[in-house]
Amino acid sequence: MDTVSNMLTQIRNAQMVKKETIVVPFSALKYNIAEVLEKAKLVKKVGKRGRKEKKVIEITLKYESGIPVISGLKKISKGGQRVYNKYSEIKKVKGGYGIAIISTSKGLMTDKEAKKQKIGGEVICQVW
Repeated sequence: MDTVSNMLTQIRNAQMVKKETIVVPFSALKYNIAEVLEKAKLVKKVGKRGRKEKKVIEITLKYESGIPVISGLKKISKGGQRVYNKYSEIKKVKGGYGIAIISTSKGLMTDKEAKKQKIGGEVICQVW
Protein backbone atom coordinates (compact mmCIF):
# COMPACT_ATOMS: atom_id res chain seq x y z
CA MET A 1 0.00 0.00 0.00
CA ASP A 2 1.05 3.55 -0.72
CA THR A 3 2.55 5.23 2.38
CA VAL A 4 0.62 8.50 1.90
CA SER A 5 -2.67 6.56 1.64
CA ASN A 6 -1.65 4.70 4.77
CA MET A 7 -1.14 8.00 6.66
CA LEU A 8 -4.51 9.37 5.47
CA THR A 9 -6.22 6.14 6.57
CA GLN A 10 -4.54 6.37 9.99
CA ILE A 11 -5.85 9.95 10.40
CA ARG A 12 -9.35 8.88 9.31
CA ASN A 13 -9.43 5.87 11.66
CA ALA A 14 -7.98 7.80 14.62
CA GLN A 15 -10.63 10.48 14.29
CA MET A 16 -13.40 7.86 14.24
CA VAL A 17 -12.34 6.69 17.71
CA LYS A 18 -11.51 10.26 18.85
CA LYS A 19 -7.79 9.63 19.38
CA GLU A 20 -5.80 12.71 20.30
CA THR A 21 -2.48 11.93 18.56
CA ILE A 22 -1.19 9.49 15.97
CA VAL A 23 2.34 8.42 15.11
CA VAL A 24 3.30 7.54 11.53
CA PRO A 25 6.68 6.48 10.08
CA PHE A 26 8.67 9.46 8.79
CA SER A 27 9.10 10.45 5.16
CA ALA A 28 9.70 13.93 3.80
CA LEU A 29 6.53 13.85 1.66
CA LYS A 30 4.30 12.75 4.56
CA TYR A 31 5.86 15.39 6.84
CA ASN A 32 5.22 18.12 4.25
CA ILE A 33 1.60 16.97 3.83
CA ALA A 34 1.15 17.08 7.62
CA GLU A 35 2.63 20.61 7.70
CA VAL A 36 0.18 21.78 5.01
CA LEU A 37 -2.67 20.32 7.10
CA GLU A 38 -1.32 22.23 10.13
CA LYS A 39 -1.10 25.53 8.16
CA ALA A 40 -4.69 25.01 6.99
CA LYS A 41 -5.68 24.53 10.68
CA LEU A 42 -7.01 21.01 10.07
CA VAL A 43 -4.67 19.45 12.66
CA LYS A 44 -3.40 21.02 15.90
CA LYS A 45 0.30 20.21 15.81
CA VAL A 46 2.86 18.28 13.77
CA GLY A 47 6.25 17.21 15.06
CA LYS A 48 9.24 14.97 14.28
CA ARG A 49 10.61 12.50 16.81
CA GLY A 50 13.43 9.98 16.84
CA ARG A 51 16.56 9.53 14.76
CA LYS A 52 17.50 7.89 11.48
CA GLU A 53 15.54 4.62 11.00
CA LYS A 54 13.31 5.23 14.03
CA LYS A 55 12.16 8.69 12.93
CA VAL A 56 8.40 9.26 13.19
CA ILE A 57 5.87 12.03 12.65
CA GLU A 58 3.56 12.84 15.56
CA ILE A 59 0.28 14.45 14.50
CA THR A 60 -2.05 15.96 17.11
CA LEU A 61 -5.59 15.85 15.74
CA LYS A 62 -8.05 18.71 16.11
CA TYR A 63 -11.65 18.51 17.34
CA GLU A 64 -14.30 21.19 17.78
CA SER A 65 -16.84 20.34 20.51
CA GLY A 66 -16.02 16.63 20.13
CA ILE A 67 -16.43 16.56 16.34
CA PRO A 68 -13.33 16.03 14.14
CA VAL A 69 -12.34 19.08 12.07
CA ILE A 70 -11.46 16.74 9.16
CA SER A 71 -14.61 14.98 7.98
CA GLY A 72 -13.06 13.33 4.92
CA LEU A 73 -9.77 12.54 3.16
CA LYS A 74 -9.30 11.22 -0.36
CA LYS A 75 -6.10 10.26 -2.18
CA ILE A 76 -6.24 11.53 -5.77
CA SER A 77 -2.88 10.63 -7.39
CA LYS A 78 -2.18 6.94 -7.06
CA GLY A 79 0.88 4.87 -7.98
CA GLY A 80 -0.47 3.80 -11.36
CA GLN A 81 -2.40 6.95 -12.20
CA ARG A 82 -0.97 10.36 -11.46
CA VAL A 83 -3.29 13.37 -11.71
CA TYR A 84 -1.79 16.66 -12.88
CA ASN A 85 -3.65 19.96 -13.21
CA LYS A 86 -2.73 23.34 -14.65
CA TYR A 87 -3.52 26.17 -12.26
CA SER A 88 -6.52 27.12 -14.40
CA GLU A 89 -7.92 23.55 -14.13
CA ILE A 90 -7.77 23.34 -10.32
CA LYS A 91 -11.30 22.92 -9.00
CA LYS A 92 -12.64 23.81 -5.55
CA VAL A 93 -13.03 20.92 -3.10
CA LYS A 94 -16.56 20.56 -1.68
CA GLY A 95 -17.57 23.99 -2.95
CA GLY A 96 -14.61 25.72 -1.27
CA TYR A 97 -15.05 24.06 2.15
CA GLY A 98 -12.13 21.67 1.62
CA ILE A 99 -8.59 21.85 0.34
CA ALA A 100 -6.55 19.95 -2.22
CA ILE A 101 -2.85 19.37 -1.51
CA ILE A 102 -0.82 19.93 -4.65
CA SER A 103 2.83 19.10 -5.28
CA THR A 104 4.27 21.96 -7.32
CA SER A 105 7.72 23.03 -8.43
CA LYS A 106 7.76 25.32 -5.36
CA GLY A 107 6.85 22.54 -2.90
CA LEU A 108 3.59 21.28 -1.44
CA MET A 109 0.75 23.77 -1.07
CA THR A 110 -3.02 24.03 -0.96
CA ASP A 111 -5.11 24.51 -4.10
CA LYS A 112 -5.83 28.13 -3.11
CA GLU A 113 -2.12 28.97 -2.78
CA ALA A 114 -1.35 27.27 -6.11
CA LYS A 115 -4.07 29.27 -7.89
CA LYS A 116 -2.83 32.51 -6.29
CA GLN A 117 0.75 31.81 -7.44
CA LYS A 118 -0.51 30.53 -10.84
CA ILE A 119 1.28 27.18 -10.50
CA GLY A 120 -0.06 23.77 -11.47
CA GLY A 121 1.16 20.37 -10.33
CA GLU A 122 0.29 16.90 -9.12
CA VAL A 123 -2.88 16.70 -6.99
CA ILE A 124 -1.88 14.49 -4.04
CA CYS A 125 -5.12 14.42 -2.01
CA GLN A 126 -8.26 16.27 -1.01
CA VAL A 127 -9.24 17.04 2.59
CA TRP A 128 -12.58 18.41 3.77
